Amino acid sequence: MLHGSGPGTTGSGAWTTTAQALGTSWHLVAPDQAGFGRTPIPAGSRVGLRLWTEQAASLMDALGHEQYAVVGHSMGGAVALALAAARPRQVTRVVAVSTMGAPGAPLSAELDAIWAAPAGPLGARDMLGRLVLDQALVTDAAVDARAAAMRAGAATFALLFPPPRARWVDELTLSAQTLAAVRAPVLLVHGADDRVTPLGTAALPLLGHLADVRLHVLGRCGHVPATEHPYEFRQLLSCFLRRHLNFSGIPVVNGTFDHAKPQGSGP
Repeated sequence: MLHGSGPGTTGSGAWTTTAQALGTSWHLVAPDQAGFGRTPIPAGSRVGLRLWTEQAASLMDALGHEQYAVVGHSMGGAVALALAAARPRQVTRVVAVSTMGAPGAPLSAELDAIWAAPAGPLGARDMLGRLVLDQALVTDAAVDARAAAMRAGAATFALLFPPPRARWVDELTLSAQTLAAVRAPVLLVHGADDRVTPLGTAALPLLGHLADVRLHVLGRCGHVPATEHPYEFRQLLSCFLRRHLNFSGIPVVNGTFDHAKPQGSGP
């Protein structure tokens, strides 16, 4: 399960609630990608789609999983699709949520503002307000937790998406050739009111590039379906992955939720 790109984002912060609600039916791995949380950028490495994809693949190799499904949110959706293209025999299904990566998708004003958000309560509140449609979800507790995470990772995050920021959207864009190489079934989940990665430029174009794809659009939903419509999101996720389990006989993996770090990520 691959997180997005906002400052203060981590694997556990993005996915723990979903993982706990899904229970022990699955073995879920939610790494901090390079530059986020406890995973530093490897010395001499250029951060970007290639590094994040290679780290995800190496992590699953190190854990000994020969086949697995991949779920990714926003930036993590682009990484999930890139991983499926690079590892067609390993990746059995992809769920790309509010995904980036579509050819021609521009940098939205909301994403530009999120990447520029200053570490601290004001920046955290502004960022969270841009992510969700229902502003009642932007609670003081959520702001305090995100502000603390933003401050903890501020030095490294400053290296990830400096201005001009349109180039980082281009860095996360997948070519038509790469998307055509994705053979696994793909579920796209998107909010109708997403202003960060708008439906029309982020999700709809992918329908013409992916061989086996379906799109579920949630009304009155912004950029974070797992938070804004948690029950429906979990139902979509579980049903899509269980279809794979039922028809192929190969489990996604079973066991418990792990907050894991890519191989070589440091202490």
